[in-house]
Amino acid sequence: MNSRPTRSLRHEYALYVEEEIENYKESIPRSVLLSIGDDAVSSLSTQPQLALTELLLCEEVDRIIFRRLRLPTYQTWRRRRIKVLAELRRPEHWGLRADDVLVRAFPQSGEGHVLLAGADEGSALYFAANGCDVSAVSTEVEMLERVLDAAQRAGLSERVHGYVSDLASWMPERQLTGVIVSPAALAGLSPTQRARVISILQSATLDGGVHLVSAIANGKRALNLDELRTRYEGWMVSVEPSSDESSVFLARKELS
Repeated sequence: MNSRPTRSLRHEYALYVEEEIENYKESIPRSVLLSIGDDAVSSLSTQPQLALTELLLCEEVDRIIFRRLRLPTYQTWRRRRIKVLAELRRPEHWGLRADDVLVRAFPQSGEGHVLLAGADEGSALYFAANGCDVSAVSTEVEMLERVLDAAQRAGLSERVHGYVSDLASWMPERQLTGVIVSPAALAGLSPTQRARVISILQSATLDGGVHLVSAIANGKRALNLDELRTRYEGWMVSVEPSSDESSVFLARKELS
């Protein structure tokens, strides 16, 4: 996974300043906003220029609000944001452990596209924070809303995409480097549907890509491991212990 931010920090700072200024404009009475406009006209009238245009006036209004809000300079904001990004990349920040199979199974460098079917928001945001594009697929609208809202708050919304769908209806639009599937996402499908879904996801996965399926949960087998081993013939497979006392079926697509 790549540790670079979802967009350039300079661009992210510009969006941050724009949002803060627009939120301020919406929070004040029109009379106050007009008085700021008067201050902008007065300020511009003292400066040498060809003409007082609407664009210049809007820019001056924004500069006045920037100073009133005491927004940080780019350098100050950048230092703070880099610290935040470093924290977001830690698995512990999202309720994961460094030795969790989900963390261990994926490399810590390189771009990727990860599918999470029925996975929790912590997993989705962990991958997004580390540079992956994430497709979160679920039939539960509320769960997807939580994931997308959390991504927005963390500044990771450009990396996380939600789809209200079951796996039988969802089709990957680009190649995958990883697939994480909860028991419910496959258990609700018929054997024929599961076989078709797994085949499609396998074909869409790049060589070296990883599939994780939570096959055994709290001592109760959610999916048939023999079925999974059959479906993943030709892949490197293992059953790995997870941090929540469950077991995870792990399959890695061999390099051709």
